[in-house]
Amino acid sequence: MNTIVINGKGIIVAGKSISVSGDKVYVDGKLVETGPIEDVTISFEGNLIASIKTNGNVTVYGNVLGDVDAGGNVNCGDVHGFVDAGGSVSCHNVGGDIDAGGSVHLK
Repeated sequence: MNTIVINGKGIIVAGKSISVSGDKVYVDGKLVETGPIEDVTISFEGNLIASIKTNGNVTVYGNVLGDVDAGGNVNCGDVHGFVDAGGSVSCHNVGGDIDAGGSVHLK
């Protein structure tokens, strides 16, 4: 089980894919949360054993064992897959390609 924080609210998820689209949060394609999501920021502590896709920012205080696809900034430890960000990327090692609309900083 993983706990992600979206706009200050903790959601417990178990799955390989987390997606935030509009005002809905999906885990493995299943709707787990809905409502007005104004400032989408995903925050997670520990290693995330999933891929993340969101229109907003992603902050993981640990590693992502999948891919990260964010419309905003990405800040995390290692990413085993690719990183696609509309904003800046600040990560440790990235196993795949990095596509960023802003700056890239590898720690």
